[in-house]
Amino acid sequence: MDNAPSAPARMGTPVEVQDAMTYLGLLGAWISQRRAELDELDAMILASPERAALTNDMMLSLSVWQAIKTRYDLLLATWDSGRVGPTERERLSALIWGRLDDSGPGTGSPTPGPAALSGLSVSLPEACRLSDALAGQLRARLNRSPQSDQLTARLRDLRAQVERLRDQARLEPAPTQPAVLSQVADISARAEDLASKSERGGDIGGLLGPLEIRAATMERDLIVGNTKRRQAQDKLARARELRSSLERREKELRALVAETVASVTPAPKYAVPNVEALGPVPSSVSQLDGYLGRLGSVSRAMQVVQDAYGKALGDRAALATRFGQEVGAAQGAGLADDPDIAALARVVESFLARRPTPTQVVASLLDAYAAAVRTIAAARTGGRA
Repeated sequence: MDNAPSAPARMGTPVEVQDAMTYLGLLGAWISQRRAELDELDAMILASPERAALTNDMMLSLSVWQAIKTRYDLLLATWDSGRVGPTERERLSALIWGRLDDSGPGTGSPTPGPAALSGLSVSLPEACRLSDALAGQLRARLNRSPQSDQLTARLRDLRAQVERLRDQARLEPAPTQPAVLSQVADISARAEDLASKSERGGDIGGLLGPLEIRAATMERDLIVGNTKRRQAQDKLARARELRSSLERREKELRALVAETVASVTPAPKYAVPNVEALGPVPSSVSQLDGYLGRLGSVSRAMQVVQDAYGKALGDRAALATRFGQEVGAAQGAGLADDPDIAALARVVESFLARRPTPTQVVASLLDAYAAAVRTIAAARTGGRA
């Protein structure tokens, strides 16, 4: 069957309405054809003596197809028969180019698929290419096209696959790219040799299958490797960003602690986490997850420090506000100039002006001030509070 259609637009660019309609039509037809092909391959595997060896590949192919189908259904729901505006067009682009396990805006819950099986995160176009590669590998291993026209079609598909391999190879890191391109060139040369032999009337049925398997396996491995590298790069960028954020936050917290200790007594007694103690961001993929976990622990510890010292400063501000309210109540009762009330007010002001301010003492003095106002007011009204 034909390979998956090319996806329109790119990440961050809204899909044009006409492009979306064309792509959804082609993708829907491809999904139906691929399912029919997988059902046929599944039946052949059940009857094959190599059933045990092929079952895992078949399960992976079906899982990838299901992930694609689920994302296609989300695309159709967003498309809504063409009733789309700028927001929906952006969401369509995110659904096409975002990871299938991503639950970002408009994608709902994560799409089940290859990510659930192998821990990979692939976009819809990558999953389609992976499905093409897996189906091609299964077809080749089952050796299901002995006729000449089918051999010609398989050669055409193999040549197209070689072009995809070249594109994938260019995404490889510089140290390994020459070796990978050399392998692609070897597959390409062998494919051309088979094409020439076929044109001369030679039998290539037994030679084409192994080459198809090699190309399909290489394409799958390149897609998987590129996805893993992208995941590692994302983790590294996230770790560096989080560490920089925590370093800035550490400075802000140390300033907050110093201000609180100078302003309030008793002050909380929490240590500000030292980001430098974590060491540099590791470059090893195997160490990144643990490092991200430690960064998360430091972030939570910083939040505890921020809440505690922020609350202490807030409590002092609340006491100052309460004092103003209590003085207002005394004025309302005509007692602000009472010698005892005025003396108590001066004592409260004196303690509030101290640095650091003894907040517990001020709270007790305010309670006494309020009680004194109530007592004197009741006495003046004949015992009525």
